[in-house]
Amino acid sequence: MSLRSRLSGTDGHPPGAGPDAPSPDPGTAPRADAGAAQAAEATAHLVPAYRTKLLEEIDLAEMSALAPAERRSRLERVLGHLISREGPVLATDDRALLIRRVVDEALGLGVLEPLLEDASVTEIMVNGPDQVFVERAGRVEQVPVRFASHEQLMQTIERIVSTVNRRVDESNPMVDARLPSGERVNVVIPPLSLTGATLTIRRFPRAYRLGELVRLGTLDDPMVLLLSAFIRARFNVIVSGGTGSGKTTLLNALSGLIPETERIITVEDAAELQLQQRHVIRLETRPPNVEGKGRVTVRDLVRNSLRMRPDRVIVGEVRGGETLDMLQAMSTGHDGSLATVHANSAEDALMRLQTLASMSEVEIPFAALQDQINSAVDVLVQLARFPDGSRKIVEISLLASHGRETFEIASVCRFRARPMTPDGRILGTFDHLPVPRRAADRLTMTGEAVPPAFGVAAPDSRLTTRHTGGPADGTGSSTAPGTTTSESTSDVS
Repeated sequence: MSLRSRLSGTDGHPPGAGPDAPSPDPGTAPRADAGAAQAAEATAHLVPAYRTKLLEEIDLAEMSALAPAERRSRLERVLGHLISREGPVLATDDRALLIRRVVDEALGLGVLEPLLEDASVTEIMVNGPDQVFVERAGRVEQVPVRFASHEQLMQTIERIVSTVNRRVDESNPMVDARLPSGERVNVVIPPLSLTGATLTIRRFPRAYRLGELVRLGTLDDPMVLLLSAFIRARFNVIVSGGTGSGKTTLLNALSGLIPETERIITVEDAAELQLQQRHVIRLETRPPNVEGKGRVTVRDLVRNSLRMRPDRVIVGEVRGGETLDMLQAMSTGHDGSLATVHANSAEDALMRLQTLASMSEVEIPFAALQDQINSAVDVLVQLARFPDGSRKIVEISLLASHGRETFEIASVCRFRARPMTPDGRILGTFDHLPVPRRAADRLTMTGEAVPPAFGVAAPDSRLTTRHTGGPADGTGSSTAPGTTTSESTSDVS
């Protein structure tokens, strides 16, 4: 299926696995064949000539009235007759390859079409006309594909951005857009890019269920039970991790646990979430127009969502002043909300939330922001991407501090990795730790139970907790306090 049919919305299938999705089995991922690459090079010089001849033979008005599948079939037949009539004589495979490349040039994205049809490819990275890289199974590799010229690459880029009413030129050399089919496209052209025009196509994940993530090793069954209890008990959850660690995939899976009866509003910079409930309102930001007007930010949407009577608000990612509005929503009647944030650890996530919330136009002391976070955030789920491309939950923790206390994190699950196996895989075990009494009591009050694998800490037990952040001084300073992290045993009831 060409991206042209994707853009026209004629195909109802999901766009495939994305960067945040668990990696497919690398053993099943198809690899570009060297012989096919040589055949493509041998017929490359024929593509422009036959594309011109094809355009001379067809009636564009008639072709535009056809469905995408019929249009492609018609072009293939016409091109087949042209090659038979005018030559050259080609082997069957070379002839089929030439027909495909010419039709892809006419209708789709040319040399990128085979990569878009490859379900194992999660990201396509074009670094100028001569270099194309893809991500498969969490690993980046170069493929034997190239554009004929810089002009051909620019034609492909312009074809993509024009379908979403955007333009790219020297006055607007950067474009970040989401295609109707779900792919996220980023373009940077000269003079900003010194290596030539660059194109990145990120394919977002299909909706994985928690059971599938268990089979992929992202988490285990007791963790599913615990996270399910947290979601149903309306704990506010922050999913954190680095780029490509699986945050969106996990957030999507967790959202599937929200009851059908609740009204859910999602707010995203680029719509990636695929919630299955009936009562879902999806909001997406809008970039400014060519005049620099009309921009709608995540913060605008978060503020507006609170006026739409949501039961839960799900923010795809917080990265600025909208963090403050999200924290206020979580602590003022919208329990059970979820969000993601880029961070390398649970401690970093809390400090990053504090920093991002301070980026709003309202100057709030860090001590007050610490109070907001302690009041709003209940659960932190930390994800990591390992060298073998796998994504795993490396920690589930509860925020045990209150008010303006220093952040105190009580870990209830940790992934303990073992050394890499000879075949390059990362294996390990999930350690389950007691759930603090206060959180367990809250689960009980909502009819949920703590999974037996975790258990409940005794009232007088001393749990292993971690402190992060400097002491709140209450002076009203807007400067971030020095960050310190320590591990100790404390009474967390």
